[in-house]
Amino acid sequence: MDGSEPQEPDVPVRAHRLAPMRGRDPHEKHRVSTPLELLFDLTFTVAFGVAAAQLSHMLAAGHVGAGITAFLFATFAVCLAWINFTWFASAYDTDDWAFRLMTMVEMVGVLILALGLPAFFASVEEGHHVNNAVLVAGYVVMRIALVAQWLRAVKQDPARRTAGLTYTTVVLVAQLGWVGTVFLPTPVPVTLSIWFALAVVELGGPMLAEARCGGTPWHAHHIAERYGLLAIIALGEGVVGTVATLSADIGEYGWSADAVLLAVSGVALTFGMWWVYFMVPAADALHAHRERSFWFGYLHMPVFGAIVATGSGLHTAAFFIQHHSELGPVATVLSVVIPVAVYIALVYVMYLLMLRAGDTLHVLLVVLTAAVLAGAVGLAAAGVPMAVCLLVASLAPMVSVAGFEIVGHRHAAAAVAASSVSGP
Repeated sequence: MDGSEPQEPDVPVRAHRLAPMRGRDPHEKHRVSTPLELLFDLTFTVAFGVAAAQLSHMLAAGHVGAGITAFLFATFAVCLAWINFTWFASAYDTDDWAFRLMTMVEMVGVLILALGLPAFFASVEEGHHVNNAVLVAGYVVMRIALVAQWLRAVKQDPARRTAGLTYTTVVLVAQLGWVGTVFLPTPVPVTLSIWFALAVVELGGPMLAEARCGGTPWHAHHIAERYGLLAIIALGEGVVGTVATLSADIGEYGWSADAVLLAVSGVALTFGMWWVYFMVPAADALHAHRERSFWFGYLHMPVFGAIVATGSGLHTAAFFIQHHSELGPVATVLSVVIPVAVYIALVYVMYLLMLRAGDTLHVLLVVLTAAVLAGAVGLAAAGVPMAVCLLVASLAPMVSVAGFEIVGHRHAAAAVAASSVSGP
């Protein structure tokens, strides 16, 4: 000790006292996801996991149509809940005790929603009446907590009061509709049609608030990072679920060639899909063209759904290996191939919509990818073991990876440069 005064720490320690919710700087330097946002995302691991497990069980039982229908609506509810919190936090995260407590309430809502998914799937399978009471309860808990956050922003950020009131009004109206569907004595198709109408209301609110009412100060690079992190979480759920299912089989019957091939296929497929996702320079495009945020934000809903469905397909393949599935080898391979195809196609669509740059290279890569996936299905139809076919399917994302690493990265760089100086 030299007796000198202690130095002030580079990052001061502070209490999380109330701070004015006046909006963050949309050009803030070094804006990254907070520990609270990462904790919040973990609850969606549970929701995605439950949805994937329910779909795989229904596919294995041969209830394909009901399983896909329930999965589409369930993943929409889960993704929409995440999207609304994420964009609000990007604009108004004060990280004070009130914001933290409201986020905790929203996390509770996510877990309640996840607990309601099994009953919802079962009711769609039965086809008489949608049992969505618990699911809606969780969703409403989330949304009402978000309304409280919006009302605080309305009061403390008068410059954006109109946008905040628009968000608040639309969310409240939609919640009344969701609660009403719990008490409808209508058959499943009618109830789900009403859900579709309410979904249009939910999606239209942000479009109205951002495009017509002044908008909010969300941060482009922060939003892109948040979406990328949720994509990673969704990808990881597929690997964890498949390994958990396989571990039960290995524990009972020991290692088999099929189990090894499925594990390798799952890891290779997950890794390839991860690599493909980050080929789209979304942050730069969003920063240059904020008006393209709706394409980016909403197109990710089927992207996340396709990722989770791929994990569900891997679960279904594990059931096939255990002889616990009503599906044949071709249908089992299709349960993986179809969501992978949808995912890769959506990534290319996102590239096109965000950068407004057509590329003949992409057409070639899509065709080659389709050929690999079709080849996997063809091999299954020819009697090749299912696990081998999935190993072939796992090569599909690598087609795009190879194309991007060899030449596509230069095309992307040129598209970003052109996008930064072009109009809407």
